[in-house]
Amino acid sequence: MASSTVSQPPSGDLTSHILQSLDKSSPLFSAEAFPTAGFVEVKAALDRLASREMVVYKTIEREEAILEPEGEQIAADGSHEARIFDVLSAAVNGLTVQDLEKTIGDKNVVKIGQGRAFKEKWISKTKDGKFKAATDSIRDTTKEQLQTIKETRTHPDAKLLADLRKRKLIKMQKIISFKVLKGPKFALEIPEEATDLTADMITTGSWKTATFKPYNFKASGADQHPGALHPLNKVRAEFRQIFFEMGFEEMPTDKFVESGFWNFDALFVPQQHPARDLQDTFYISDPNAADIPQATSPEDEKDYGTYWQNVKAVHQDGKYGSIGYRYPWSGNESLRLVLRTHTTAISANMLHKLAARKASDGRPPPARYFSIDRVFRNESVDATHLAEFHQVEGVIADRDLTLGGLMEFMDIFFGKMGITDLKYKPAYNPYTEPSMEIFSYHKGLGKLIEIGNSGMFRPEMLEAMGFPKDTRVYGWGLSLERPTMIKYGISNIRELLGHKIDLNFVQSSAAVRLDKS
Repeated sequence: MASSTVSQPPSGDLTSHILQSLDKSSPLFSAEAFPTAGFVEVKAALDRLASREMVVYKTIEREEAILEPEGEQIAADGSHEARIFDVLSAAVNGLTVQDLEKTIGDKNVVKIGQGRAFKEKWISKTKDGKFKAATDSIRDTTKEQLQTIKETRTHPDAKLLADLRKRKLIKMQKIISFKVLKGPKFALEIPEEATDLTADMITTGSWKTATFKPYNFKASGADQHPGALHPLNKVRAEFRQIFFEMGFEEMPTDKFVESGFWNFDALFVPQQHPARDLQDTFYISDPNAADIPQATSPEDEKDYGTYWQNVKAVHQDGKYGSIGYRYPWSGNESLRLVLRTHTTAISANMLHKLAARKASDGRPPPARYFSIDRVFRNESVDATHLAEFHQVEGVIADRDLTLGGLMEFMDIFFGKMGITDLKYKPAYNPYTEPSMEIFSYHKGLGKLIEIGNSGMFRPEMLEAMGFPKDTRVYGWGLSLERPTMIKYGISNIRELLGHKIDLNFVQSSAAVRLDKS
């Protein structure tokens, strides 16, 4: 078998040119020696030689000033202000703005140039509103500066470069070149190298004197363009892990469209509540109404008729020790279809199912449920609000739960995310009493920020479902977007969710550990 070798580069190859040039002059600067060669081509040739220790090189980065089209025009024809002065100095009686524009032929030159000419005191304005030259001669420094930059690609005055860049007369361009020196194994030709150790080489013993091509362990692999999890999904996975560790069961959240009954009425939200207005809730037009709650399978033996009447009575007349809201409750309003405004609609449905279950003691068993999914609000879109977002929600049902127990659980739950020193503030929710807003100190912002809402579901809601009087249910929720924005340092929610999101950000976003800073 013949050995597999790498052939020597052709005479016109850049590697050969580098070796020949370096033999004549060392060090070698690539920008001067190979001005027409591209960066990628030069870098590949140098890497090939450096991997064989034939050369060593150092990367040199510098910025060059390049004239923009307007800058090129000024370098050739003079600055706007100088052109105006030249025209006015030839007009003995002065010119109006219209005459200037007609003579120069560019309104933009007149608009910009007259202001700078007045500032330099090159021109003045007569009583009859005409412009005239105010001096005999001028020096067009802007033209001289741009001509210098065009020739040298730089200028010693950094402040001047910044000003010209601000005026969009120049742009700064990063130039990368290389300083090349001879390496310990420098030669004018790349030696013939074997890429494989063959059986023939072993038999003849030629492997002893052969030169093998070295492995380049630093070479980057080709980009495979893999799929990537959205940052919201990464944070969502962390939340799910926390819930599962704490013994929660995930609720099904595949119903984006809910009836007003489950979204509002079952949660003891009155039908006149502002949250049910058109400016806050998206209503479905076709179909516009749902069926009355009823069994959806033969196995479903829950008494929906009694539950419907219980909810109506709680709202209209009061029940279970409550005086209710005392208004004529409308079944038609309750059946209007909406895009769900919170995942608590799912929690209400799950709790109703739980109330029908009976453990060995004849009571509904204790339960822990959670959900993380999308909800919809008819809100104005800005940097912190969208018409759709994600809600993280948890509920715990058991007998004789207390408010102190809820606060202790919140400390544990948020502690698993690295959030400590919680503060609680009394709040109002139609379906929880007592209710609390949850705050935590944000070191980056230097202030307390709200991180969630919580409370204990009202008896009017639970007893209407069929729960015993001593059953208590904790409920709490927070948005998924806020902790995600904090984790990734995002200030505008539209950069996180929606059609304006940068796909490169999704591709490069880091993994998440909520308990790590």
